[in-house]
Amino acid sequence: MRELSFDVEQSENGLLAKTFLKRHGISERSVMLLKRSGGITRGGNILRTGDKVYAGERVEVRSPKEKCGFEPNYDLFAPIVYDDEDAVVFDKPAGLAVHPSAGHYSDTLGNYFAVKYPDSVFRAVNRLDKDTTGLCLCAKNPLSAPILPKNFDKTYYAVVCGNIDEPGTIDLPIGRVSDSIIKREVRADGELAVTHYKPVMHKNGLTLLEIKLETGRTHQIRVHFSHIGYPLIGDEMYGGALDKIKRQALHCGKISFIKPFSGEKISLESPFPDDMRELFNFLV
Repeated sequence: MRELSFDVEQSENGLLAKTFLKRHGISERSVMLLKRSGGITRGGNILRTGDKVYAGERVEVRSPKEKCGFEPNYDLFAPIVYDDEDAVVFDKPAGLAVHPSAGHYSDTLGNYFAVKYPDSVFRAVNRLDKDTTGLCLCAKNPLSAPILPKNFDKTYYAVVCGNIDEPGTIDLPIGRVSDSIIKREVRADGELAVTHYKPVMHKNGLTLLEIKLETGRTHQIRVHFSHIGYPLIGDEMYGGALDKIKRQALHCGKISFIKPFSGEKISLESPFPDDMRELFNFLV
């Protein structure tokens, strides 16, 4: 349960409660949720969203009680690199799916989240593939959930087969392969997908790329680089060699976001996992 309080300033005198709350970062959806649960009060009394607030008053909000809903799995582990009242960031290892799905009902990040935060619903802001490593941001309450994605930035690192010497952009639509539930491909009737990249280093026929996404399509990085002839090493689904690493060499290495209700910018980094470092024999 998240509790917040806001003092009404002179410049806010006479505002409707719903307008006042929106000015303090509470989304319209959250205002409606709080209204339904009786979670907006003034002086201990319910404050209706259509009521006016006045200078010198204090408005309190309290999110409704929640339960994670996922089965907790105490055998799992993912390092926590950031944690506050509104957000948690995990450094997800390879082999750990983010959400429960067919074949993975109790061995996901969501199941580990249930161990750590049983009174919070699991809300992942960025969803990493099971074998992609790195930083995964999750909201811890319904008030922060609409806010965190708005000023969220992430940087990926991938190792591709072949030498790429110049930075570039891949702007090609992506859609589902017609006879597959999982696999994607570049196709004219697909959804907009834009990937920006620049080479960091290359060695032994491999290139380490720094990647920024404008869009977040399923398997976007993997599909785009396979399509232009540079599949991620270890990515069997999209044509990557398996001789040096046994999973796609993809890592979410940097993220930044604005801390809800304070405006503070949080920037985090995750070191490369051992299997990716060994591809170049370097330490980061």
